[in-house]
Amino acid sequence: MHEINYLTNHKGHKTAVIVPMELWLNIFPEIDVSKEKLIEGVENYCLNKAMDEGKKSSLLNRQEALDMTCLY
Repeated sequence: MHEINYLTNHKGHKTAVIVPMELWLNIFPEIDVSKEKLIEGVENYCLNKAMDEGKKSSLLNRQEALDMTCLY
């Protein structure tokens, strides 16, 4: 697992994120990254991680799924 750290200002507020290069190059294999590519890459990475987690969980049957929708 990659450890992500934060830089903080003198008041302790987070101002920046430190991402390990191995993770950064996994998300952005090219050297130059625009703001748009950064946003898209992070969204894609998070979506892929969520989908991987979803594959590990059990599927609901029809009634269980209907019962879950009533909770919200």
